[in-house]
Amino acid sequence: MLPSSTAFLRRALVPFLASVALLAPAAASVATAAEACGSVITAPLARPAAADDPCPSADPVVCRIRVMPMDEKVEAQRTRMRYHGLLEDMHRTEAAMRESGASDEEVAREMVDMRNQAKEITRAGMTPEEVRVLEERNRAKYGNPLGPTADQLYAKYGSWQKVTEASMRTSYAVDRELALEYRPCPV
Repeated sequence: MLPSSTAFLRRALVPFLASVALLAPAAASVATAAEACGSVITAPLARPAAADDPCPSADPVVCRIRVMPMDEKVEAQRTRMRYHGLLEDMHRTEAAMRESGASDEEVAREMVDMRNQAKEITRAGMTPEEVRVLEERNRAKYGNPLGPTADQLYAKYGSWQKVTEASMRTSYAVDRELALEYRPCPV
């Protein structure tokens, strides 16, 4: 005897629909991962390198991160992610300023100020040794513990638009060492 069509459909369709429902979140997570923005973790953090291993980077910050104990690396990654969040604030502020008619110079100066504030905020959660390494690098390179001023960047790039772009960049080498990638979110 053949089962009723309703019973047959129920036995055939319910498992099928359940499997589709289970696959939908997986497909959504793949789409979400492909569209992720902000601070994106790209890999597990690397185990600490031996202190006597030669550092392949010229950046003293990268060299310091390479030898950090794992718990410090995890905290450094979290700190970097907070810094990336502050860069997102900068992108939103830039968009709002441009919408309100601010000039390229006004936007650039605000972005450089915000970048320096972001550095101060981020460094408040760091050890004195970590802050010292960052400030020494910036003093040597720019004569300022927080980094270049808006005027120094203008002298280097020759346009306020390029100053704005530079103020919202992040160090690829530092991000990579902390298994991160910064992807600006759409504004």
